[in-house]
Amino acid sequence: METHGTMTKGNHAALWHGRFSDGPDAEAVAFETSIHVDERMAHDDIQGSKAHVQMLAKAKLISQKEADEMCDALVAIDADIASGALKIDASSEDIHSFIEACLTDRIGEVGKKIHTGRSRNDQIALDERLYLRRIVPELQKQLRTLIGTLASIAEKHTLSLMPGFTHMQHAQVVTLAHHVCAWAWSFVRDVERLSDAVKRIAFSPIGSGALAGSTLPLDRAYEAKSLGFTGVTPNSLDSVSDRDYCIEVTSALAIVQMHLSRCCEEVVLWASNEFAFLELSEKWSTGSSLMPQKKNPDFAELIRGRTGKVYGDLIALLVMMKGLPLAYNRDMQEDKASLFSALDTVSSCVGVFTNMIATATWNVEHMEHACDSGYLNATDVAEYLVKKNIPFRTAHGIAAQAVKLALEKKCALEKLSLADFKRCSPEIEEDIFAILSADSGLAARKTEGAPSPERVEKQIAALKQFANDNIP
Repeated sequence: METHGTMTKGNHAALWHGRFSDGPDAEAVAFETSIHVDERMAHDDIQGSKAHVQMLAKAKLISQKEADEMCDALVAIDADIASGALKIDASSEDIHSFIEACLTDRIGEVGKKIHTGRSRNDQIALDERLYLRRIVPELQKQLRTLIGTLASIAEKHTLSLMPGFTHMQHAQVVTLAHHVCAWAWSFVRDVERLSDAVKRIAFSPIGSGALAGSTLPLDRAYEAKSLGFTGVTPNSLDSVSDRDYCIEVTSALAIVQMHLSRCCEEVVLWASNEFAFLELSEKWSTGSSLMPQKKNPDFAELIRGRTGKVYGDLIALLVMMKGLPLAYNRDMQEDKASLFSALDTVSSCVGVFTNMIATATWNVEHMEHACDSGYLNATDVAEYLVKKNIPFRTAHGIAAQAVKLALEKKCALEKLSLADFKRCSPEIEEDIFAILSADSGLAARKTEGAPSPERVEKQIAALKQFANDNIP
């Protein structure tokens, strides 16, 4: 819309209009408006404002009656937004301006006192921290649900043999349970990483003003405590300049998405005809518009593909901040778009992956059959020799000779004769055959974290306990 004399937002003057006799062009207004991005922080802005007016009353900057009147109106605005009775005005400059304008519309001149002792600089920083403190635990619950889902899958497959891989080559025998637990532990670290980020979010910047605090007798500690923060940020310049909390959370989100992408890469491989380790539910697969026979792992591929978006969000935040002098710069308005995009993408991907993997079926017989090729028990031969006091490097060479002999004979190691083994080392006896089966090799792997059933069962128990921690 065209602006003349005083810049307007909807039916309200912009919060900063007083110094200006003329307003910017309509295109400029549209360019700088952020309401379409930050409207999701309406509840958080209201919570912060309620605490702020109570602090102002405590400091005797407004009366308690005025504080109560503003709080009652803010509660009503919050409820009306939540119910849809109050529609957010898309022409407002931002969510902070919109709520302040609504408050003034409802209670008149008293509403204009709400911004006493604060700037949008510290208000924005507060809203973002309140929002993240509210939203991050929701994502952590999603991750705990995924961890519990993976633990439940593992619980059914502690004896389901499959090849373990390095360099995408058959390496040693593991179990499906062991592999799925490996997925789950990566998401445990993600939950913990997000908890670490929340610890640093839990300090209130409000009362820092635009950059230099205030001459008013503000009680920052009181306001922080009333909002449930650990304390206050120690430096007013840093308080309004800092976006580490956005970057740290988005970094953690990028790692979550990386873990999802790695899991999905394996899902795509395992669902192929070449592997045929699993079959995805028809509810979480798609077909081809041309080839009638196709059943595609599109959802795993989309999760893998959307990983680049989250990485891009992180890079956008880092590049945005890298050259900014203290204190606040308008560049920082762009932080929310990247942060919210990463949150939305990761949340949706965690939910889809959880449902996709929970409904998959596993071709256990085919996985076990895959253990028959690739000489996965070669390391067991080397360790057998180590137990006979042969140095490992020597034992490694002997086991390699046995593999070479089996390759020449086009047979598995366990199909070699005792005479064949003795050609490689006279120390090898009849008892070698007892350790060559996949089952015996698996059972013997009892070191902490190894794939023997008893060790994996301990992992599953720990994962299930973690999944249920802090979940109502």
